[in-house]
Amino acid sequence: MKIPNNKIAHRGMFDNITIPENSIVSFKKALKYNYSIELDIQLTKDNTLVVFHDSNLKRMTGLDKLITDTNYEELKKLKLLNTKEHIPTLDEVLKLINNKVLLDIEIKDTKNIEELTSILKDKLNNYNNYILKSFNPKIVRYLKKHINAKIGYLINNKNKFLYSNLIIKYSKADFLCISKNLLHTKKFQKLKNKYQILIWTIKNKDEIKDDDIIYICNDLPY
Repeated sequence: MKIPNNKIAHRGMFDNITIPENSIVSFKKALKYNYSIELDIQLTKDNTLVVFHDSNLKRMTGLDKLITDTNYEELKKLKLLNTKEHIPTLDEVLKLINNKVLLDIEIKDTKNIEELTSILKDKLNNYNNYILKSFNPKIVRYLKKHINAKIGYLINNKNKFLYSNLIIKYSKADFLCISKNLLHTKKFQKLKNKYQILIWTIKNKDEIKDDDIIYICNDLPY
C-alpha cells in the first residue's frame, strides 16, 4: 500500500455543506493534499458501478429510493446535498485519480456479488494503485478468489461473532480495517500482531497514537 502519510481521506475531503462526500470535488481536494482516498461503490439497477455510501438515496439527494432500484440515467439527474455535484461513476473517479494516490474501495453489501465483481474486475484491469474491502466476510472471500489485489475485512464493535478468529480466517483477508472503538481492546492487540491494520474513522489528530497504523480520517488535513 503506497500511503505516504498514513492517512486516508474518508469519502474524499468533504464537509457535506459545500463539498459533498464521495463527490468528484471531494476527491479533487484530497488529490491536492496527496491523500489516499477511501470511497464506496455499489451497483445500480442497470449494473452501473457508482460511488455512493448509503443504500438509500434520501440523505444525500432527497429522493427516497434504493440505489439498487434506480437506473443510472435517473441518478445522473440528482444532485448531492443541493450542490452542483452529481453521483460519480467508478469510471469517472478512476479517470480522475489515474493511479496518482491509493484508492481504498469499499464494496457495499450486495446480493449480486458475482456481477459486481465481474464488472469491477474489468474496470480495474488497467489500474494498479488500489485496495478493496467489505464488511461482509463472504464478499471478502469471493473477492480474494477472483481479483488479484489486497483485500480487507471491515470490523466494527457491534457483533463479536463477525470479528471472531473463525470468521476472520474464513474471509481470507489480507488486512483488517477496524473501528477505532476496538483500538484499546485485547482483541485488537492480538490482531495487530497478525495482520496489517487500517483504523476507521479518526476525526482529529489527538486520536492518533500509533504511527505504524494507517488511519481513515475525516476533517483532514491534520
